Amino acid sequence: MVAVTQPAIEMRAMRSEDLASVSAMEIASYEFPWSPGIFSDCLKAGYPCWILCVDGEIAGYGILSMGAAEAHVLNLCIDPAHRGQGLGRHLLGRLLDIARWNGAKRAFLEVRQSNPLARTLYESVGFSVIGRRPRYYPAPQGREDAIVMALDLLPS
Repeated sequence: MVAVTQPAIEMRAMRSEDLASVSAMEIASYEFPWSPGIFSDCLKAGYPCWILCVDGEIAGYGILSMGAAEAHVLNLCIDPAHRGQGLGRHLLGRLLDIARWNGAKRAFLEVRQSNPLARTLYESVGFSVIGRRPRYYPAPQGREDAIVMALDLLPS
């Protein structure tokens, strides 16, 4: 019998030395990526910025903003090589836990209308559509609407 080992998954706070890896993952994942400066600014502002590692390798990241008992998921990304393994769900769940631990009662996010996989993930954990932001995102043919979603956070 062959023993199957599960990968070691850990979450940790993002550090400035992670910014090159995070930026490279962002560029590999999105047609209109955040700049390295945006990630740096999020760290400097003290936003909850988290890294998901698989077997010690950075496999994803998530960034929240917090205020007035609300959390806003600003960015959530899993490296293309690690997708399809439930890591996005794991990372999102931990971000929502962090939001709860920081006193958030509700979480919000925007998702591109052209990203049904992300929207399916968000809906599967209880987010619901509450609105639309017209022409919110840059797109190859101009601008694209954002779907605004919200989730009431109950104590974990």
